[in-house]
Amino acid sequence: MVYVCTVFFSTVVSAATPNVVFAIVLNLIRPVLALILLVPVTTVSNPSSDSAGDFAAKIRSGTLAPEERGKLLFDEVDRRNSGYVDMQVGLKMILVSPKGSRTERSLRIQQLESDTDGDKVLVVFDIPASIRGTALLSHAHLDRDDDQWLYLPALKRTKKIASRNKTGPFVGSEFAFEDLAPQEVEKYDYAYVGEETIGQQPCFVVDRFPKDRYSGYTRQRVWLDQEHLRTLRIDFFDRGENNSKQLLVSDYEVYQGQFWKPAFMQMKNLRTHKSTELYWQDYDFQLGFDEGRDFSVNSLRRAR
Repeated sequence: MVYVCTVFFSTVVSAATPNVVFAIVLNLIRPVLALILLVPVTTVSNPSSDSAGDFAAKIRSGTLAPEERGKLLFDEVDRRNSGYVDMQVGLKMILVSPKGSRTERSLRIQQLESDTDGDKVLVVFDIPASIRGTALLSHAHLDRDDDQWLYLPALKRTKKIASRNKTGPFVGSEFAFEDLAPQEVEKYDYAYVGEETIGQQPCFVVDRFPKDRYSGYTRQRVWLDQEHLRTLRIDFFDRGENNSKQLLVSDYEVYQGQFWKPAFMQMKNLRTHKSTELYWQDYDFQLGFDEGRDFSVNSLRRAR
């Protein structure tokens, strides 16, 4: 797969117009901006207004409707996902065929939180060689479309881009574009299902229903461990109500004494038996990133 992409991309760069090249590379890499938000940072801290026991009791309470309990859980998850200021992480993606063959991609991600608007994210690709040094910058916004810019070292050009694709597969992986989109609480309706155990970890189980009518899913069933509300598993149900995919998340570690992040994710396609593995490595927080210096359009050319 990497060889095919390399040959194809090299041919395009030499023969196509810059606009065509930008469009092709954008389709390959744009959604990776949201990888860092797929399973967000979760803090060690307990709920702000309740003890852990009180919060669990509120979730189990029969006085709240399932919709209220599900929403309450994800509101708390969202609350715990902020406060790390900035971070940097390396990511290795492995595509696994049904026969076990493996194809690798590698990239680096930097992120800066904002108190007044959406996050700033910079993605730089290292592997495959066909797009090494390609950089993608995103300024997310709370009340309007995101701003994004793509830098192609082969053309030594930066272009502002605006495109969207939700249900298609991302660079040949088992992740759809919408799987990698920011998981804002407001994008879903919720229904509390109950409690189950994964391994030895008691979990709250919640169904969430995408509000987007163009979503490829009718619902997603999410398992959150009860102690830290970390995502351990998501089952994805397609438009036919078939459980088509399953995401497993594991090997969480705590950083800075408060931020939980996973080291491993695996998305399984339950129909084709293909899978995609994500290895998160070398997390680093509070690096002193500056919005103007590190997340400006001019900074794209310096990204290596």
